[in-house]
Amino acid sequence: MRAVIQRVSSSSVTVDGRIVSEIGPGLLVLIGIHETDTDSDADYICRKVLNMRLFSNETTGKGWDQNVMQRNYGVLLVSQFTLYGFLKGNKPDFHVAMPPDKAKPFYASLVEKFQKVYNPDAVKDGVFGAMMQVNLVNDGPVTMQLESPQSSKNETKASTAS
Repeated sequence: MRAVIQRVSSSSVTVDGRIVSEIGPGLLVLIGIHETDTDSDADYICRKVLNMRLFSNETTGKGWDQNVMQRNYGVLLVSQFTLYGFLKGNKPDFHVAMPPDKAKPFYASLVEKFQKVYNPDAVKDGVFGAMMQVNLVNDGPVTMQLESPQSSKNETKASTAS
Protein backbone atom coordinates (compact mmCIF):
# COMPACT_ATOMS: atom_id res chain seq x y z
CA MET A 1 0.00 0.00 0.00
CA ARG A 2 1.24 3.45 -0.85
CA ALA A 3 0.24 6.75 0.74
CA VAL A 4 1.05 10.37 -0.01
CA ILE A 5 0.39 12.43 3.10
CA GLN A 6 0.03 16.21 2.97
CA ARG A 7 -0.28 18.44 6.01
CA VAL A 8 -3.09 20.84 5.17
CA SER A 9 -4.77 23.95 6.54
CA SER A 10 -7.90 22.68 4.77
CA SER A 11 -8.91 20.15 2.14
CA SER A 12 -12.07 19.06 0.37
CA VAL A 13 -13.34 16.59 -2.22
CA THR A 14 -15.88 17.66 -4.82
CA VAL A 15 -17.86 15.25 -7.03
CA ASP A 16 -20.21 16.51 -9.74
CA GLY A 17 -19.88 20.08 -8.46
CA ARG A 18 -20.85 19.14 -4.88
CA ILE A 19 -18.50 19.02 -1.87
CA VAL A 20 -18.75 15.49 -0.46
CA SER A 21 -16.08 15.77 2.27
CA GLU A 22 -13.99 18.48 3.83
CA ILE A 23 -11.64 19.04 6.75
CA GLY A 24 -9.95 22.00 8.33
CA PRO A 25 -6.38 21.57 9.61
CA GLY A 26 -5.04 18.03 9.39
CA LEU A 27 -3.88 15.50 6.84
CA LEU A 28 -4.91 14.76 3.27
CA VAL A 29 -3.95 11.14 2.56
CA LEU A 30 -3.93 9.81 -1.01
CA ILE A 31 -4.12 6.00 -0.88
CA GLY A 32 -2.91 3.57 -3.54
CA ILE A 33 -3.74 -0.11 -3.07
CA HIS A 34 -1.45 -2.77 -4.57
CA GLU A 35 -3.05 -5.94 -5.95
CA THR A 36 -1.40 -8.05 -3.20
CA ASP A 37 -2.11 -5.77 -0.23
CA THR A 38 -3.55 -7.39 2.90
CA ASP A 39 -5.00 -6.23 6.21
CA SER A 40 -1.47 -6.02 7.64
CA ASP A 41 -0.62 -3.38 4.99
CA ALA A 42 -3.73 -1.41 5.96
CA ASP A 43 -2.85 -1.71 9.68
CA TYR A 44 0.66 -0.41 8.98
CA ILE A 45 -0.52 2.58 6.92
CA CYS A 46 -3.20 3.48 9.49
CA ARG A 47 -0.78 3.29 12.42
CA LYS A 48 2.00 5.22 10.69
CA VAL A 49 -0.22 7.99 9.28
CA LEU A 50 -2.02 8.62 12.57
CA ASN A 51 1.23 8.65 14.54
CA MET A 52 3.37 10.77 12.16
CA ARG A 53 4.65 13.73 14.14
CA LEU A 54 4.08 16.42 11.54
CA PHE A 55 2.75 19.18 13.79
CA SER A 56 4.35 21.63 16.19
CA ASN A 57 3.58 21.47 19.88
CA GLU A 58 1.96 24.83 20.60
CA THR A 59 2.59 24.45 24.35
CA THR A 60 6.34 23.80 24.16
CA GLY A 61 7.03 25.40 20.78
CA LYS A 62 8.80 22.21 19.71
CA GLY A 63 8.46 21.42 15.99
CA TRP A 64 7.65 18.00 14.52
CA ASP A 65 6.36 16.92 17.92
CA GLN A 66 2.67 16.03 17.66
CA ASN A 67 0.52 13.79 15.52
CA VAL A 68 -2.89 14.50 14.02
CA MET A 69 -4.68 12.76 16.93
CA GLN A 70 -2.89 14.84 19.58
CA ARG A 71 -3.99 17.99 17.77
CA ASN A 72 -7.53 16.65 17.24
CA TYR A 73 -7.29 17.52 13.54
CA GLY A 74 -9.05 15.99 10.55
CA VAL A 75 -7.94 13.24 8.20
CA LEU A 76 -9.24 13.14 4.63
CA LEU A 77 -8.61 9.82 2.85
CA VAL A 78 -8.81 9.68 -0.94
CA SER A 79 -8.44 6.46 -2.95
CA GLN A 80 -6.03 6.98 -5.83
CA PHE A 81 -5.15 3.92 -7.92
CA THR A 82 -2.79 6.01 -10.05
CA LEU A 83 -0.25 5.87 -7.21
CA TYR A 84 0.53 2.40 -8.56
CA GLY A 85 0.84 3.54 -12.15
CA PHE A 86 4.01 3.49 -14.18
CA LEU A 87 4.75 4.46 -17.75
CA LYS A 88 5.00 1.96 -20.58
CA GLY A 89 6.48 4.27 -23.14
CA ASN A 90 4.26 7.31 -22.72
CA LYS A 91 1.10 5.48 -21.67
CA PRO A 92 0.29 4.89 -17.99
CA ASP A 93 -0.11 1.27 -16.88
CA PHE A 94 -2.01 0.49 -13.68
CA HIS A 95 -2.01 -3.33 -13.74
CA VAL A 96 -0.38 -3.68 -10.29
CA ALA A 97 -3.14 -1.65 -8.63
CA MET A 98 -5.81 -3.76 -6.95
CA PRO A 99 -8.79 -4.24 -9.32
CA PRO A 100 -11.77 -2.02 -8.43
CA ASP A 101 -14.07 -4.90 -7.39
CA LYS A 102 -11.57 -5.94 -4.69
CA ALA A 103 -10.20 -2.46 -3.96
CA LYS A 104 -13.56 -0.90 -3.11
CA PRO A 105 -14.30 -3.10 -0.04
CA PHE A 106 -10.62 -3.07 0.92
CA TYR A 107 -10.57 0.75 0.85
CA ALA A 108 -13.86 0.90 2.81
CA SER A 109 -12.32 -1.30 5.51
CA LEU A 110 -9.27 1.01 5.62
CA VAL A 111 -11.53 4.03 6.18
CA GLU A 112 -13.31 2.14 8.98
CA LYS A 113 -9.95 1.22 10.51
CA PHE A 114 -8.91 4.91 10.62
CA GLN A 115 -12.27 5.82 12.14
CA LYS A 116 -12.04 3.13 14.84
CA VAL A 117 -8.43 3.90 15.77
CA TYR A 118 -8.92 7.68 15.82
CA ASN A 119 -12.37 9.28 15.72
CA PRO A 120 -15.21 8.54 13.29
CA ASP A 121 -16.14 12.23 13.03
CA ALA A 122 -12.56 13.36 12.29
CA VAL A 123 -11.94 10.88 9.44
CA LYS A 124 -13.53 11.71 6.08
CA ASP A 125 -13.12 10.21 2.63
CA GLY A 126 -13.82 10.79 -1.03
CA VAL A 127 -16.07 8.71 -3.28
CA PHE A 128 -14.39 5.51 -4.44
CA GLY A 129 -14.16 5.30 -8.23
CA ALA A 130 -15.63 8.75 -8.85
CA MET A 131 -14.02 11.58 -10.77
CA MET A 132 -13.04 13.80 -7.86
CA GLN A 133 -11.64 17.27 -7.58
CA VAL A 134 -9.39 17.36 -4.53
CA ASN A 135 -8.73 20.84 -3.18
CA LEU A 136 -6.11 21.55 -0.57
CA VAL A 137 -4.17 24.28 1.09
CA ASN A 138 -0.84 22.61 1.82
CA ASP A 139 0.51 23.72 5.20
CA GLY A 140 4.27 24.16 5.08
CA PRO A 141 4.29 22.71 2.50
CA VAL A 142 4.72 19.31 4.12
CA THR A 143 4.35 16.20 1.98
CA MET A 144 5.46 12.70 3.01
CA GLN A 145 5.40 9.37 1.17
CA LEU A 146 4.79 6.06 2.87
CA GLU A 147 4.92 2.49 1.61
CA SER A 148 3.81 -0.54 3.58
CA PRO A 149 6.61 -3.09 4.04
CA GLN A 150 4.61 -5.83 2.31
CA SER A 151 4.24 -3.73 -0.87
CA SER A 152 7.99 -3.09 -0.94
CA LYS A 153 8.61 -6.85 -0.72
CA ASN A 154 6.18 -7.51 -3.56
CA GLU A 155 7.85 -4.94 -5.82
CA THR A 156 11.28 -6.40 -5.03
CA LYS A 157 10.04 -9.91 -5.91
CA ALA A 158 8.46 -8.63 -9.12
CA SER A 159 11.60 -6.79 -10.22
CA THR A 160 13.88 -9.77 -9.48
CA ALA A 161 11.50 -12.12 -11.32
CA SER A 162 11.58 -10.08 -14.54
